[in-house]
Amino acid sequence: MRDLHPSLVHHIVNVLGWPALRPLQESAIGPVLDGSDALLLAPTAGGKTEAAVFPLLSAMASANWTGLSVLYVCPLKALLNNLLPRLETYAAWTGRRAALWHGDTTQPRRRRILADPPDILLTTPESLESMLVSVKVEHRAFFRGLRAVVVDEVHAFAGDDRGWHLLAVLERLTRVAGRPVQRVGLSATVGNPADLLTWLQGSGAARRPGKVIAPEPGPASAPAVELDHVGSVENAAKVISALHRGEKRLVFCDSRRIVEQLGAALRALGVTTFLSHASLSLDERRRAEHAFAEARDCVIVATSTLELGLDVGDLDRVVQVNSPGSVASFLQRLGRTGRRPGTSRNCLLLALGHEDVLSTAALLLQWSRGFVEPVAPPPEPRHIVAQQLLALCLQEHQVGERLWPEWWDGLPPFGASAAPIVRHLVEQGYLDSDGGMLFIGPEAEKRFGRIHFRDLTAVFTAAPQFTVLNGRTEVGRTDPMLLTERVVGPRLLLLGGHSWRVTWIDWKRRRCFVEPADGGGRAGWIGAGTGLVSFELARAARDVLLGDDPPVAFTRRARAALVRARDDLGFTVHPGGSVISRSRSGDLRWWTWAGDRANATLKATLSGLADPVQRISGTYVRLREDLRPESWRTAIGELADHLVLPEVDERAMHGLKFSTALPRHLARATLAARLADLDHAAQALAEPHRFTTLT
Repeated sequence: MRDLHPSLVHHIVNVLGWPALRPLQESAIGPVLDGSDALLLAPTAGGKTEAAVFPLLSAMASANWTGLSVLYVCPLKALLNNLLPRLETYAAWTGRRAALWHGDTTQPRRRRILADPPDILLTTPESLESMLVSVKVEHRAFFRGLRAVVVDEVHAFAGDDRGWHLLAVLERLTRVAGRPVQRVGLSATVGNPADLLTWLQGSGAARRPGKVIAPEPGPASAPAVELDHVGSVENAAKVISALHRGEKRLVFCDSRRIVEQLGAALRALGVTTFLSHASLSLDERRRAEHAFAEARDCVIVATSTLELGLDVGDLDRVVQVNSPGSVASFLQRLGRTGRRPGTSRNCLLLALGHEDVLSTAALLLQWSRGFVEPVAPPPEPRHIVAQQLLALCLQEHQVGERLWPEWWDGLPPFGASAAPIVRHLVEQGYLDSDGGMLFIGPEAEKRFGRIHFRDLTAVFTAAPQFTVLNGRTEVGRTDPMLLTERVVGPRLLLLGGHSWRVTWIDWKRRRCFVEPADGGGRAGWIGAGTGLVSFELARAARDVLLGDDPPVAFTRRARAALVRARDDLGFTVHPGGSVISRSRSGDLRWWTWAGDRANATLKATLSGLADPVQRISGTYVRLREDLRPESWRTAIGELADHLVLPEVDERAMHGLKFSTALPRHLARATLAARLADLDHAAQALAEPHRFTTLT
């Protein structure tokens, strides 16, 4: 602590009452003060924010940084709202200021920030993009003092296209600032921390020092983890209502529909219940999170919106309905408990069906082995390249035809390899070219120009939803599917854990007016699934079927359900390789247990051997019924070196934002690369295959 600024040390000891810093915070001081890029790793509530901010505030005071010096970037607005009071306090200890800028920040507040910039600005990548392209922001003056960027929950960015967008924006900000900008990432445990740091460093990875800072955790008691099989959402509500009364419980569900159903069922049982998911209004979520933080005997039911470091007060219990999508996600959720002295980490997992017991046991088995998924950026983000080229031309008004790669300093894929995308943008009128300069063209104005190019700043395409209003109060948003399907009697919605009767629909403005109803509402959103099953989790499920048990507590119901799953699916696994089974009806399935992406790759590769009409499964590939073992062994011997990318459904192109700004074949190639798993498909082909006939 002695290397920190004296004013900070005084307040840490006398205001916070800390006699010493945590190991991560102590270890981070030297590298961050020296200006090195860093990745700070610790579990939830591990003190990562202070580990980054304390040395940056010390450098700010010692080196007399002026103007906006530090950006603190988060993936969630709610997390920024939660952090602001803490960072305002820390900054004030050294006579500095912190402020907040995101999509909900009012225009008067933004004008005050622009007129008198804070020392630390908490924001999102989308808001940074908006500042860079806005005619109201003199971005060179505003960002000229920028010295460092802190990226909170960096693993959440790196795993999807928001990460590519963030990296590209940081490269442009570095050029605007006119100096190297230090990058500090904060992350929960990941399987490949060195790779994540290199990714975060962007074009400067080869030039700037970087360090992963992850002190060994001290001894900790084993968490209390239990698996139960409940059979239905209603039964899950009964279990939650009966257990741990008088305690504060956080329940995670991986779909908004189940959140709504479980919330309604808990309220019907008289449990004080709050809800949080992305389709509820901001005010509704804030009310729920604040009330939950202040209450004791209550439950909050949430999707992953509460998985990250948002503070909802002291928790007693975490409950997970079905399996989360990854071990990393499970660790985040488990880490919400055990923060108070005298408490320990705990999680009760409630599986709704027999197959859910198997998938949950598989995840717990991988967790017990110490496995955590590596963070892998989505491959070939050509659509983000197109978005960045348009945003740069909007920012600079015009850019040299040969000079645009300099803005990303050689960072793949935003460098010279993007030339075909530039040519397409010019040919299709998204960009105009004149006198060796590129600038925004009429097609970009037409497709993205609405409301000052607001659509250009976000990298996701959200499914169209209707705003649900009770009088003038926004309840949330619902899928139009629920407003168009045939119903007998009144149309009832379930939102916020309450039933609502639809009174009027404004189709033009996408608004739906409702009034309270006694019950019977329905919830549903298109595309609300839990994602693709990975190779690692699919193989863990195979191991469970072969007899491996995770070292957690099983209820009698869960144990019976797992026995049943092994009885039902035991024929699909063999310790010596994979199984190809023929049913009595002739159905032929290759039980690869290789995950969705590998099986999609195998289906495309086995075009002459696989049934062309089948849904992709993480467990098997359906083969042609007339296939014989001899022809199978002959064919696959030649396929391992000739793997084919999966076919892309034309409808899937709509989910790839900015795909319209790409040549069709490049948009299709981007999606195909993201659906593929070539390595594990090759591994499945190389394994011994055992043919069986079911009797």
